[in-house]
Amino acid sequence: MQIDHNALKTKLISQRDKLEELKAASAKDSDPVELDQSRIGRVSRMDAMQLQAMSIETARRRKVQLQRIETALQRFKDDIFGDCLLCGEAIEPKRLEIDPAISLCIECAEANQKGYN
Repeated sequence: MQIDHNALKTKLISQRDKLEELKAASAKDSDPVELDQSRIGRVSRMDAMQLQAMSIETARRRKVQLQRIETALQRFKDDIFGDCLLCGEAIEPKRLEIDPAISLCIECAEANQKGYN
């Protein structure tokens, strides 16, 4: 099976753009929670703090995914996209279709077992 590099690059760019839009749209969600009990009740404040914590974690995950996408796009520029970063062998095309930001072949990913793929 042949890899359609243009389609995968387009998919990566689209994913990056969506993540950037989400990042901009949710920028205020991680703002500090107001502690003035006269303006906001204790339960509402706890809910706001929980939402803030979830927003911070979502932003962290979004940042990691953006970094994965940017490094995949750099591999296109370096003409090594689709090659495993550890062994240099070609990554299975179906694996790249599922996640074009993937950087390891299945064998190296299984051997690594640290989530670095």
